[in-house]
Amino acid sequence: MIDWMSEDTKCLLVGPKFSDYHFLNYSEICKFKGAKYPVSPLGLMTAAALLPQNWQFKLIDENVETLKNEHFEWADLICTGGMLSQQARVLAIIDKAHAYDRPVVVGGPDATSQPHLYQSADYLVLGEGENTIPLFLKDLENGCRSGQYQSSQKANLNNSVIPRFDLIRFKNYAQIAVQFSRGCPFNCEICDVSVFFGKKFQMKGSDQIIKELQGLYDAGYRGSIFLADDNFTADKNSAKQTLPEIKEWSKAHNYPFFFGSQCSIDLVDDEELMEIMRDVDFRWVVIGIETPEDEILRSIKKKQNIKRQYQQTFKKLLSYGMIVHVTLILGFDNENDRTADRMLKTIEDSAAPVAYIGLLEALPNTQFTKRLESEGRLLEESLIQKNPVFDKMTSGLNFITKRPKTEILKDYIKVLSIAYNPKIYYKRATYTAMNLKPAYKYIPSTREILKMVRTALRVCLAVGFDKITGVHFWKMLFILLVKNPRGILIALEFSAYYIHFYGQSKFLIDFTNRRIEETKLYEEKYNQLSKRYLDQ
Repeated sequence: MIDWMSEDTKCLLVGPKFSDYHFLNYSEICKFKGAKYPVSPLGLMTAAALLPQNWQFKLIDENVETLKNEHFEWADLICTGGMLSQQARVLAIIDKAHAYDRPVVVGGPDATSQPHLYQSADYLVLGEGENTIPLFLKDLENGCRSGQYQSSQKANLNNSVIPRFDLIRFKNYAQIAVQFSRGCPFNCEICDVSVFFGKKFQMKGSDQIIKELQGLYDAGYRGSIFLADDNFTADKNSAKQTLPEIKEWSKAHNYPFFFGSQCSIDLVDDEELMEIMRDVDFRWVVIGIETPEDEILRSIKKKQNIKRQYQQTFKKLLSYGMIVHVTLILGFDNENDRTADRMLKTIEDSAAPVAYIGLLEALPNTQFTKRLESEGRLLEESLIQKNPVFDKMTSGLNFITKRPKTEILKDYIKVLSIAYNPKIYYKRATYTAMNLKPAYKYIPSTREILKMVRTALRVCLAVGFDKITGVHFWKMLFILLVKNPRGILIALEFSAYYIHFYGQSKFLIDFTNRRIEETKLYEEKYNQLSKRYLDQ
């Protein structure tokens, strides 16, 4: 029997590749910054820290390097897992490992939601690894050759391990992921956060957070941190208790990091919290608008978004030095032929240059998916991802919609075409750069400044002399040079983003046009199903 607990055990951790067209795969932006991928693989680094520390580890993130045959030959054990959009790649990694006669451990959100799809793995470690990895290790030590591990208990985040930051190269990533909290008290029908973590919000204590920041600091990293929290401001009181201590630690260490995270829109109702976030050097937040229709927001239980004045809301966040990225979704019940225009008006009012516009996807085990199943509207095999370019932008509508699907897809094309029209995009970018009031604490090193200068020159060459973007780019820079020179740096960053979003929106429009043609082939049958549901 293999002594798995010995120091000779070689563990290969594999981060499955996301599609090149994944909506968060800012490959062009990363190239300008000298990185290879937007964010580091926090889940794998945390899993490595929970496994026996006398093991030998190798972490291969396919998003920044090639997974080779020699990696499988080196390993005794393969650990992998991922999100719904990585499903096909995870299954391929399992098959490849077995071809080399290596046992495979799989975890992560999709395996947790749909373990039946991953039965080819030797071990399924589901849910929160803090509770289930110890169960797996006990069986492994006892010689069990397979197993599935779950726990009804919630992890105590104050006993968290420090992720194995040493297993990655910082230069490969535009930002490094850490996690301060888990869960969200809101009950949005389409969201799967409560499926994984329940409705209870849990934030790590200040001591634990500072221990992890110190670990990252000691590893030599300086720069942007992405807080991989589901909703960082879900419990405002917890955030207001924790952030001042982080500020003191940051100040004592000469502000080595700056931050961004996902937040709910009700952040703008709390001036004190925004002030503290500014003092800690939060520079951007992602906020889910989802839809401009209050009736739909009520139906999906996203009540915190109802009756919001987006222009005032986001201008307030800009006044606290925080840029806003927004998410919007098409395909809800009760949409109509005016929804696309209202969504475009919302994007205009928000003035958020970065707008993630996707199609509604029924995710595994959400309230929305369960409702669709009970109504007979969930399409067969809708949660099995065979599309190699799948994500929430390129797929979606995996259910019988109330509106004809072709109408929704045409609206999607309309919103993408107008939102990422260069004139309209640069208008939003100019507004944001004009109204942003930064109070930055992090000071880049001389080397970073030189890199930023090089990046700025690359952006100027790429967009300033392009026939599509050139006139809008130089107009924006001239306005900022005259009225707000402090906004020029962020304007250059938005210009780099546009390279990504222009290319991606073109791909999405072409892809969606093909979907429309495919939909027409079976539209009569599909509409009969839809009519049968609506007549019930």
